[in-house]
Amino acid sequence: MKKLIIASTSTVHGGSYLDYLLPALENHFKDCNEILFIPYARPGGISHDDYTANVGLAFAKINKAIKGLHEFENSTEAIQKAQGIFTGGGNTFLLVTQLYQNNVMEILAETLKKGTPYLGTSAGSNITGLTMQTTNDMPIIYPPSFKTLGLIPFNLNPHYLDPDMNSKHMGETRETRIKEFHAFNTTPVLGLREGSWLEVAGEKIILKGSLTARLFQQNQTPEELAPETDLAYLEM
Repeated sequence: MKKLIIASTSTVHGGSYLDYLLPALENHFKDCNEILFIPYARPGGISHDDYTANVGLAFAKINKAIKGLHEFENSTEAIQKAQGIFTGGGNTFLLVTQLYQNNVMEILAETLKKGTPYLGTSAGSNITGLTMQTTNDMPIIYPPSFKTLGLIPFNLNPHYLDPDMNSKHMGETRETRIKEFHAFNTTPVLGLREGSWLEVAGEKIILKGSLTARLFQQNQTPEELAPETDLAYLEM
């Protein structure tokens, strides 16, 4: 049975790293002493070691140890044996490229489908969808494929932003970009606002947090979904 927390962001405005999620994570990873961290997305170009150390400080607050995937000689075995897994945010193009280059995209998907608890934030959430094509990130590197883990039956747009009616900025909005995606693709897209997350337990996909999420489907008017909505119906 899948056990996933898929969060829009690691840090909400005014808070520290993962603090808003820690109560949920303490329960989510209750049977884990050590969590395997995948640091491949490297936000701001941070090194794998430094990224892993930062994550370790946050998880120490709930008495969990962290070890980076890059520290293992056999990445496949490390994923298969992990008690829990966390993939952090950063650049989705880089993350996906590294998962493919290290030959772990498929084994990660298989492992998580069997029930290993997983946390994804930002880029680490993007990869839980069918493809990474609705990321906000710059294409700083060319991945072998846009196909990702396929743990949920739709795509995500983390850090989703609503248009600011008071802004003088006349550029494109997130909604515009998603409409462009739907000119060529039928995959539903969930705009997940910062502070919101999805809790996946088996076939249930429940929206958590205090904010609504915005669902985009091809040739349909966007829909606001209330917290506690189950999005499993999108698989139909």
